[in-house]
Amino acid sequence: METELNNKKDKYKYLKITTIICLMAVALSFAGCGKAGASSGPSSASGTAGSTIVKGSENIKPISVSSFFKNVAKNTGIYKMIHTPTPAELAEEKASKEAMEIAKEEQAAQAAADLAAHPVKGWQRLIMLAIGFLIVYLAVVKGFEPLLLIPIGFGTILVNIPGAGMGDAPDGMLHIIYNAGVGNEFFPMLIFMGIGAMTDFGPLIANPKTALLGGAAQLGVFATLFGVASMNFIPGIDYNMKQACAIAIIGGADGPTSIYVSGKLAPEMMAVIAVAAYSYMALVPMIQPPIMKLLTSKKERLIKMKQLRPVSKTEKVLFPLLLLVVTILLLPPAAPLIGMLAFGNFIKEVGIVQRLSKTVENELMNIVSILLSLGVGSQMTPEKIMHANSLGIIVLGLLAFCIATMGGLIMAKIMNIFLKEKINPLIGSAGVSAVPMAARVANKVGMSEDPTNFLLMHAMGPNVAGVIGTAIAAGVFISTYGM
Repeated sequence: METELNNKKDKYKYLKITTIICLMAVALSFAGCGKAGASSGPSSASGTAGSTIVKGSENIKPISVSSFFKNVAKNTGIYKMIHTPTPAELAEEKASKEAMEIAKEEQAAQAAADLAAHPVKGWQRLIMLAIGFLIVYLAVVKGFEPLLLIPIGFGTILVNIPGAGMGDAPDGMLHIIYNAGVGNEFFPMLIFMGIGAMTDFGPLIANPKTALLGGAAQLGVFATLFGVASMNFIPGIDYNMKQACAIAIIGGADGPTSIYVSGKLAPEMMAVIAVAAYSYMALVPMIQPPIMKLLTSKKERLIKMKQLRPVSKTEKVLFPLLLLVVTILLLPPAAPLIGMLAFGNFIKEVGIVQRLSKTVENELMNIVSILLSLGVGSQMTPEKIMHANSLGIIVLGLLAFCIATMGGLIMAKIMNIFLKEKINPLIGSAGVSAVPMAARVANKVGMSEDPTNFLLMHAMGPNVAGVIGTAIAAGVFISTYGM
């Protein structure tokens, strides 16, 4: 059911579907603008669009270049190992955590008050039900990430059935699933463990310079932060810096990381961020090829790369351990994600616990994927989706993803200026962490120019590097604003 990139008829169909989705998003968002503007929640309490401070960020400590590096340095494992915290620092950290918990409780209370003041209308639930069925249609008929979008679609349908109460607290099934593992970032941790068990770091180890492509793809993540200030000038759209960081992670095309960061920094936006991230992951075969062909010449797309060298078992076993040690020393906030990735990969490569490896890679991964996706779908309710902020997330997420794809392609072209053995720039597009779909798309575009040019294994290097890069970007955001 994979998308045939060379089938023009299918391309036009996908274009029509995407246009319909975008038009629906616009209609839904502006349909709720009046309600959003009348809300007295945290977002509406922020400053004016013309403020020099990003709206809603007045109470968030400003981060200058010097304070950013100082923050990151203080959150390194090396600093924490050699520094004994003073009573004042411990008190400040405790107060910060308590303030975050209070803010979450206030947001939940405000959301409940807003819902009571503006009950969900029947036609809004009907539209959300239609969106749920559309998600299922795209997954089943068009093959867009069916393992994820089918349960997300059914979660959307089930939570919006009038009178069913499946998303109601405290006993609704979907509410229980969400609280058990989505809202507390537990399921994303398990997903990363499964990704580790399914990932082969061999292509990255064999050609380590492709890690630069995965790093360059994070340009989309960080560039999106600059788009937030501009979006705040649009009436009805209102983000603070923590929300901006959570939205920017969508550019990495990594659903679990998006859920993890939004849970830490912007839990009120987790639903639409997660759905946007998974949607763009599913639409990789449609979004990336036009960008790839626009930024590369036919001559560059025809470049053939040499076969990768064999990677020893020792290298594969040591790599996740080395990755974990570096993370512990330099960026502990990223350790939950990278640590689980390293653990899953280690039990796969070490070869003496195959029962554990197969369980993590298959049964556990499948179960958690179902529960995570149902939990994400359970947040697709009208009061959370039908407002202008949701449209902003969709637009900014798409922008982040496109810039990330461009970043990898441009970095590959720059590298070719200095390399004797040229690399095919198409593999740079795989720097986003949609594993292994982005690598397969790079391979298909390459084969459309030359059927004998197999780029899949070469593209897997930047692809897995992108997973690590997005986790590092998440750690940087959390160490800056979440600690």
